[in-house]
Amino acid sequence: MMDIVDSATRSRMMAGIKSRNTKPELLIRSILHHRGFRFRLHVKDLPGKPDIVLPKYHTVIFIHGCFWHGHENCRLFKLPGTRSEFWQKKIETNRKNDSRSVGSLREKDWKVCVVWECRIRKEKKDLSQLADIISSFIKGSDSFLELGSS
Repeated sequence: MMDIVDSATRSRMMAGIKSRNTKPELLIRSILHHRGFRFRLHVKDLPGKPDIVLPKYHTVIFIHGCFWHGHENCRLFKLPGTRSEFWQKKIETNRKNDSRSVGSLREKDWKVCVVWECRIRKEKKDLSQLADIISSFIKGSDSFLELGSS
């Protein structure tokens, strides 16, 4: 499949995509804050620099973009037709890093929650159910939670 824009334009577009303070991340931070949770952001001394860290609850939250983290069986993830090998390698590296980070955090007895972009988009009009699920996880005893679209 051919790209609809030239490579310079595509490069500029991809370079403009933020890795921090994305819309999905801001939405999750907002619902947590409204529920009274206080947190730190992008803690560098924890594996994977989690997007949200709740030290009081020894819990971290990663907000994953479906494309960048290669969310399998997701309508938001499609490997680009141009430079496929580059993107396949990049996304596979991201997946390995994610897995390594989650494993390291769990070994250190951190509770880990992964929220996928597709889940946030699916519930964007009413985030109260998602907020309930995340709040229960934070206060509960489970050590891992992954929230995707299905």
